[in-house]
Amino acid sequence: MVGKVDIVIVSWNSSALTIRALEALAKTAQLSGVLSRVIVVDNGSRPEEIELLKAAADGGLGLPLEMKFNSANEGFAAACNQGAAGGVAPFILFHNPDVVVLQDAVEAAAMALERGEANSIGIVGVRLVDGNGTVHRCSSRFPTPGAMAGQAMGLDRIGLVTPVRSTDWDHADTREVDQVMGAFLMVRRDVFEQLGGFDERFFVYYDDVDLSLRARQRGWRTLYLADATAVHDEQGTTQSAKAARLFYLLRSRLLYANKHFGWGGVLVVWSATLFIEPVARGINIISGGGRRQDLAALVRAYRLLFQSLPHLKRDARQAAP
Repeated sequence: MVGKVDIVIVSWNSSALTIRALEALAKTAQLSGVLSRVIVVDNGSRPEEIELLKAAADGGLGLPLEMKFNSANEGFAAACNQGAAGGVAPFILFHNPDVVVLQDAVEAAAMALERGEANSIGIVGVRLVDGNGTVHRCSSRFPTPGAMAGQAMGLDRIGLVTPVRSTDWDHADTREVDQVMGAFLMVRRDVFEQLGGFDERFFVYYDDVDLSLRARQRGWRTLYLADATAVHDEQGTTQSAKAARLFYLLRSRLLYANKHFGWGGVLVVWSATLFIEPVARGINIISGGGRRQDLAALVRAYRLLFQSLPHLKRDARQAAP
């Protein structure tokens, strides 16, 4: 099991979280020896954030660490591909900066991939908990046009549409799922390369869903592993950029629909996202006593989205290699 895993962490103005994640990995690495290398890709962070990362690396974290620094934010999917290309181990773990691994989570996931090869297990995720130990519902169903439209209109919150995320299951047992959260996603390198990596048109969000669906279409399965745990401060690295976060979420949803749904599904998702969702979100902010900044972020996100529409053409339907 020694040297089976390359870990890729993409950092964007999140040096403190990244360093915390590396320190946790250093502790577990000493126990398991499972790591081949840890590759941190800084995606165009502020200079002070870069200096913190460099100082931590120079201080010695006890890891086979390699750092790459991009001059601009190339997108999460592109940075993940860049990091993966820097390794050679048979398994790749994509690890968010806001994740802290516990005990032998990395080794357990690698063992599950190794044992599951005969059963076509190509992707593994682990149980994710918050800082209080509450288990995240960290697996999801592949979205359908109806589910996406229902999510856009908030119908999943009131039980009129089945949520994409598997909230109806307590995640207490190991089982096959459609998709695990990209915060901790381990994939066989041969599968990842067979799929051509992440589709870099997804700047952030839905890249993991797209990868998992393409893997399933090639006959590979995804396993949720309940007896290995990591702590995840969900959205910890993007809380300070609400408008940008919402814009990229909506844009990636439309791109996913373009790529994987027929014309009818595209029409349903686009209509709900562009015309119903902004009104529903606005009403929710106002009725809930939200701040003016939240309403301003909503307006800015949709302005960015409408400006980007000419680039979201039907040729996005062509799958990545």
